[in-house]
Amino acid sequence: DEDDVMIFNNTKVFPARLYGKKEKTGAQIEVFLLRELNKESRLWDVLVDPARKIRVGNKLYFSDNDGNDILVAEVVDNTTSRGRTIRFFFDGDEEEYRNVLRQLGNTPLPKYINREPEALDAERYQTVYASRTGAVAAPTAGLHFSRSLMKRLEIKGINLPQVTLHVGLGTFRDIEVEDLSKHKMEAEFFEITQGTADIVNKAQANKRRICSVGTTSMRTIESAVSATGTLKEAEGWTNLFIYHPFEFSIANSMITNFHLPKTSLIIMIAAFAGRDLIMDAYQEAIKEEYRFFSYGDAMLII
Repeated sequence: DEDDVMIFNNTKVFPARLYGKKEKTGAQIEVFLLRELNKESRLWDVLVDPARKIRVGNKLYFSDNDGNDILVAEVVDNTTSRGRTIRFFFDGDEEEYRNVLRQLGNTPLPKYINREPEALDAERYQTVYASRTGAVAAPTAGLHFSRSLMKRLEIKGINLPQVTLHVGLGTFRDIEVEDLSKHKMEAEFFEITQGTADIVNKAQANKRRICSVGTTSMRTIESAVSATGTLKEAEGWTNLFIYHPFEFSIANSMITNFHLPKTSLIIMIAAFAGRDLIMDAYQEAIKEEYRFFSYGDAMLII
């Protein structure tokens, strides 16, 4: 209804999956860009595959479609079993460097989508309101919103504030502990502007509906709750893990896709709606052959 609020995550997915070759041996290597550590030094946290072949000091070469090497990287540190820190070397300016990264990169579709990325994925695996580059996975609840639907919501008088949370690969990671309090989330960068906080807090004061579009929007707003239960302007990193009996402070409804089992996402929505209700909804979705996961259907929890 008029003056209700829907909160969207405006993060933009970048083409994070690169394919290169190792110096001397020419072995094919996949490099998955996780986050930029230092813009000036062109340092990145990455995952490499196969990791056993990649050691500190190795150089990796990335070629264009004609086989010309257009970018070089050196491994400068080991971070985890598959994790590395690499430094890119490129002769051109910052804009040319970014263009080359985009040219070499592939849309980072989740591993369970068992096909090669298509040109269309660059657009399809992106929300229509995506504006702040930094995610390696799309906030997929937002994929259901077209520009015309956003315009219709606006005309109806619904407020559409945006937050930013750069979704990382941890969003797909299985939870491997029995005791949920021992699970550690990977930190993700988030930002909430004062303008967004003002819109949400006004709606909260007037007892309007506040709908979080997706689990990433929910994690963002719950990472910036004041002592009085209102939303704060904030910027930083969050590793908030939401599980029962978490007390939600901001949103009273949410839109979300059907998620992978054993992930933090399904645990969050079970905390929000109640485990039994969510399990019943999933059984119904299976029976009715709903589509699951990133390119799948969505549910509204009210």
